[in-house]
Amino acid sequence: MKTILLLRHAKSDWGEPGLADFERPLNKRGLKDAPRMGEALALFDVIPAKIISSPARRARQTAELVAGACGYNQKLIQEETSFYGGDNSDLLTALQCLPDDVERVMLVGHNPTMEETAAMLVAANEKEGIVRLPTAGLVCLEVDITEWAALQPGQAVLSWFLIPRLVQVFRPERR
Repeated sequence: MKTILLLRHAKSDWGEPGLADFERPLNKRGLKDAPRMGEALALFDVIPAKIISSPARRARQTAELVAGACGYNQKLIQEETSFYGGDNSDLLTALQCLPDDVERVMLVGHNPTMEETAAMLVAANEKEGIVRLPTAGLVCLEVDITEWAALQPGQAVLSWFLIPRLVQVFRPERR
């Protein structure tokens, strides 16, 4: 059994109009939500064995904050250039190329690709999706395979879905 975690980057900052899309950082809410999602992963003992992120600044920041909060070594985060501006076939290819000893992987990227990838992996209509991923939304899919190369569309089962607001309700911030 393999586990796929699909995480949309946290809320980004649109405060600098001249800044290139690729360079947009997280805003205040994003900087708060990303580690919250990592804390939830740690709390439920669902720490990825591998994290692969879009190289865009907001996605990379999200990956690093989640990793730091769940105990994953931030230096081991892999960047995949095709995750920025790519589509669900790029994410599928990245999954199919994983070493088979990786049991749980987290991909960090952008919408609509993250929603479309989740839908494709569970064989839902990719344009309608199975979930709407808000910023920092996280989907967990389970796939009954032993080799990543065998992964095909329609094989996954949606295990759970989590958004930062639910984590906040479940575990309110300490004051």
